[in-house]
Amino acid sequence: MAFENPSREQIKALLQASQTVAVVGLSDKPDRVSYMVSEAMQKKGYRIIPVNPNATEILGETCYPSLSDIPEPVDIVNVFRKSELVVPVAEEAVKIKAKAFWLQQGIFNEEAADIAKAGGLEVIMDRCIKVEDSILLPGGK
Repeated sequence: MAFENPSREQIKALLQASQTVAVVGLSDKPDRVSYMVSEAMQKKGYRIIPVNPNATEILGETCYPSLSDIPEPVDIVNVFRKSELVVPVAEEAVKIKAKAFWLQQGIFNEEAADIAKAGGLEVIMDRCIKVEDSILLPGGK
């Protein structure tokens, strides 16, 4: 069966119920899309937790080398990695009991989606979290 994203209403409910977003592949370079998207989400009131083994702090938040190193619950795992690199991220998202596994625009991996879904996570692929949030919650959460 081909993968299908949740409905817009389901995505809206997920965003409204979520506070903490772990961003895998968040760059510390302000000109990168991952930085711009995460900064915008942070300004909207989401708690951004950077996941990048090559940085110690991004957007004023402590950066962790992996999802498993984050010492608090995570609502959404937002992924900025190449499609072929996201299966281990899905496995880790299940392990930390995140609520959702979100692959940014241009990222699609059926195997990763199957792993996350089997682990009980809501799965969104090939969509920008900032765009969805702006459309579905224009006035804020």
